Amino acid sequence: MPWWGWILVAAILLGSELFVTTEFYLVFLGVAALAVGLFGLLAFEPPAWQQWLAFASLSVVFLVGFRRRFAALVGPESARIRDRVVGEAGTARDAIAPGGIGQAELRGTLWTAHNVGSEALAPGDRLRALEVDGLTLEVTREP
Repeated sequence: MPWWGWILVAAILLGSELFVTTEFYLVFLGVAALAVGLFGLLAFEPPAWQQWLAFASLSVVFLVGFRRRFAALVGPESARIRDRVVGEAGTARDAIAPGGIGQAELRGTLWTAHNVGSEALAPGDRLRALEVDGLTLEVTREP
């Protein structure tokens, strides 16, 4: 494959990571393809079987050596959000019946709030965030 073919494959793999959640597998395959393409551009183009062998080897090295560290570094934002807001106090913006959904303000940000408590919340009532489910806070009235 010509060097520009590997660069094209790298661009497709790296771009696909933006649209498909693969937990960074495509990123490292794309980086391996980019490395093979750049080698072909800067040095010489080896035979196809050597290019494919280099791509496979680099893919395995990058995946095993770096994916877990990279995923931990930039990985699930929901875990970091959960750590920051669970247990925090906020304010109900809407009336929220038990089991109902409305808006709440927590740390200056409006959230969708699901009242998991047994008491209704009125606008202005203080509430406590118990859990984060995606972009929804599970809340209860603050005692």
